Amino acid sequence: MALKDVLIDELRDMYSAENQLVKALPKLAKGAKNSQLKSLFAAHLEETKGQVLRLKQVFEIFGEKPTGEHCNGMEGVIEEGADALEKGQEGASFDSGIVGAALRTEHYEIAGYEAAIDMSNTLGLSDVTALLTENLNEELAAAKKIKAAAKPIFQEASSQPGDEEGAPKTGKEKYSAKKSKEDEKKAEPELKKRLATR
Repeated sequence: MALKDVLIDELRDMYSAENQLVKALPKLAKGAKNSQLKSLFAAHLEETKGQVLRLKQVFEIFGEKPTGEHCNGMEGVIEEGADALEKGQEGASFDSGIVGAALRTEHYEIAGYEAAIDMSNTLGLSDVTALLTENLNEELAAAKKIKAAAKPIFQEASSQPGDEEGAPKTGKEKYSAKKSKEDEKKAEPELKKRLATR
């Protein structure tokens, strides 16, 4: 497969990711308790809509359709954000979970744009690179703003009491705990090899 084809697949993945976020960001904005987080998510929603339009411009340059790929990675990251919204936490602890989900989202996008920009540069596509760099810069700025907003949220959450030990878990939490144990068990042989070589 030629690098141009790999780039187009990557861009279709990013297009799907951004469209999924257009649907998810209003839920984060509505769910957040912290007013600064609410306004950050609302502002980033407008940026994300602009990013979708820039990606459409990129596909016009290629003479290709933007659809054809579903971004499973972003679907998973958004699911984690939905999980954070469903937790029974209060106040700053609740918003701390949302911050974690939001930062994972931003870093996923940053990685995708960085890879696509490097491919575009390799192919000498300066017009494509310029559009993708605008999107990347917005994602970097969004991550920085979320991190700045998180500091007082984390500080406040650090003084909140923890959950009671043995509190009943939801079915989703039980399933997640079971999957985590399975992940650990699957990784164990490789970790043992690593320890043996030390």
